[in-house]
Amino acid sequence: QVQLVESGGDMVQAGGSLRLSCTTSGASFSQPSMAWFRQAPGKARLFVAAINWNGGNIDYADSVKGRFTISRDKNTIHLQMNSLKSEDTARYYCALEDRDLRYLSRLAVEYDYWGQGTQVTVSS
Repeated sequence: QVQLVESGGDMVQAGGSLRLSCTTSGASFSQPSMAWFRQAPGKARLFVAAINWNGGNIDYADSVKGRFTISRDKNTIHLQMNSLKSEDTARYYCALEDRDLRYLSRLAVEYDYWGQGTQVTVSS
């Protein structure tokens, strides 16, 4: 059974930094792409960043480009978040794609496995 477990969420002041991690277990896929999404209360789940199996292809939402960095190390992906803003406040979810899409998707429906999320709160 595939499991994704996020960690690293916290409360931080605007301008600060956080590093989220997501560790996978039980996956037998050879080349899964993975992504981070976030969801604020009452809002839709939004794409943040995605990375392919070897880190050679990366995509970011415009709202985080230049501030966030996604990376992966074997079965763990990270999201380094710098210059945090109050609008970054949300629950952050890790996702894994098991469809061999051959491209990085920004659509939540195209990811097959999800973690429980980790809360990031940025105070202004």
